[in-house]
Amino acid sequence: MRKDRSFNEMREISFEKNVNIHADGSCLVKFGNTHVLCLATIDEKVPHWLKNTGKGWITAEYGMLPRSTNTRMDREAAKGKQSGRTQEIQRLIGRSLRSVTNLSELGEKQIKIDCDVIQADGGTRTASISGAFVSLYIAIKKLRQNYNIQKPIIKNYIAAVSAGIVDNKPLLDLDYNEDSAAEVDANFVMTATNQISEVQVTGEEFLFEDSQLNEMLDLAKKGIREIIEKQKEILSSE
Repeated sequence: MRKDRSFNEMREISFEKNVNIHADGSCLVKFGNTHVLCLATIDEKVPHWLKNTGKGWITAEYGMLPRSTNTRMDREAAKGKQSGRTQEIQRLIGRSLRSVTNLSELGEKQIKIDCDVIQADGGTRTASISGAFVSLYIAIKKLRQNYNIQKPIIKNYIAAVSAGIVDNKPLLDLDYNEDSAAEVDANFVMTATNQISEVQVTGEEFLFEDSQLNEMLDLAKKGIREIIEKQKEILSSE
């Protein structure tokens, strides 16, 4: 069992906004020893399939810096292609943010989110989604002010957290060692009103019961509430 926290406790969470003077929105998010820099850029050009529709778009790019892990990894740019894991995570981030955004009110503008993992200790995708929302919120507030947009664009707060089954027991917010040992690994993306955007659950050579899934969901709801409370706290001065 855990030595530093209870099975239903989150790691220490923090959000620091406006950490980049050039980005339209920026946030440094920390879930324990997992640290991710999230930057938002407003682009006047939308993808070609959205031209003349009046709708906007939100997309994301994700990457791990060479020394974000205990050994240096090569940059994917040096390899000439992104890994399947990278593509999966950045699509997840984009889907999560679009689920709480009124793209019609955004107009024909695209917001690009960059999530760069500075230091990894499990839960990089969940930290990225949670931090990306903060940077998106700041960028959209700036957009609304600059273009005098009266209608709301953000429909709800959203965050993500991991849960899992380790030694046949449910745990919230897994670090790397716990994630590596998990029989079941899950990621939950949810809003402030407990609506689910996405759930990813995988049995690692292990089958699980619906009761265990419900236990992880209950843990995730608790974690999401705590994350969103921190998001609201940091954004309250925006």
